[in-house]
Amino acid sequence: MAFESKIRPIEWIDGYSRMVDQTVIPYEYKFINITKGDDMFHAIRDMIVRGAPAIGIAGAHGIVLYAQEGMGKYNDINAFKSWLLEKCDYMATSRPTAVNLMWACSEQKKVIENSKSDINGLIKELTAKAIEIEKDDIERCKKIGDYGAEVVPKGATILTHCNAGALATGGYGTALGVVRSAYAKDNTIKVFADETRPRQQGARLTTFELVMDNIPVTLITDGMCSYFMNKGMIDMVVVGADRIAANGDAANKIGTYTVAIAAKYHNIPFYVAAPLSTIDTSISSGKEIPIEERSHEEVTHINGKRICAEGVNIINPGFDVTPHELIAGIITEKGILRPDYNKSIAEVFLK
Repeated sequence: MAFESKIRPIEWIDGYSRMVDQTVIPYEYKFINITKGDDMFHAIRDMIVRGAPAIGIAGAHGIVLYAQEGMGKYNDINAFKSWLLEKCDYMATSRPTAVNLMWACSEQKKVIENSKSDINGLIKELTAKAIEIEKDDIERCKKIGDYGAEVVPKGATILTHCNAGALATGGYGTALGVVRSAYAKDNTIKVFADETRPRQQGARLTTFELVMDNIPVTLITDGMCSYFMNKGMIDMVVVGADRIAANGDAANKIGTYTVAIAAKYHNIPFYVAAPLSTIDTSISSGKEIPIEERSHEEVTHINGKRICAEGVNIINPGFDVTPHELIAGIITEKGILRPDYNKSIAEVFLK
């Protein structure tokens, strides 16, 4: 039995992309319409839309927007295709860590390269692919949720970090997809959400959508997880991922690695929930995952107000990499992958 979330963060509607502006939650819950390719690039870069699967969908939408803009500029299909392929590569650079974005842009490149249609026909094919990626993500996340629910103990309290929910995907969630599917079977399930400095995605987004869906959630600061683990108040950890290497190393929002270490010490299972499009088999380990360095102001300011002394040095990596040795399982739409990850990841792509 699937739990239906009320949230649909991004959707293709009649020639444009409609998305929830995630920079203003929880103060506002509003939609904005993206009608130009460059506007989509900036929406991804500036985190109006965020979460690995969601920015993959956004990237696919963005290529359609570029195609619509280019329709009046080109008469020759080959010149149009060449220009559009460049736009695919450009869109993929809007954020460097989440591989779903590169995957979705690559899927659109395949459409462009394989199309036998004229310009109008190609735009229709790109639109169909974008909508397919969007709808397919929801179904994948529901499968992830159902597989993950199988390992959630009755009455469990689940700790999560950042936001890997409906807002980060097409509308169901990866880590929170597991929560939703587990809660549909057992409404005694509870969630602890880390605040997730410096952008507070746990505090702003995860708590927002769980409250909206009436799932019990407790907000804690990032430094509190070990305290509650030691008290026996956390039964398992489920997080999302932005890129997973062939050996199972998983990049996720900064602070995830710390949670995984604490979970290992306290013998609490730590799971990563992600679609197969998040797994990058072209890299052998997490050492090869590019880590986005973000604005210093994210650390020095909260809600536009400085919280530290002028002149302090700042380093602000957006992600860290959790080594595969700390991960009990990777929950995908094709089941839960277990160590040895080199073997189980390779095998799942052969199915």
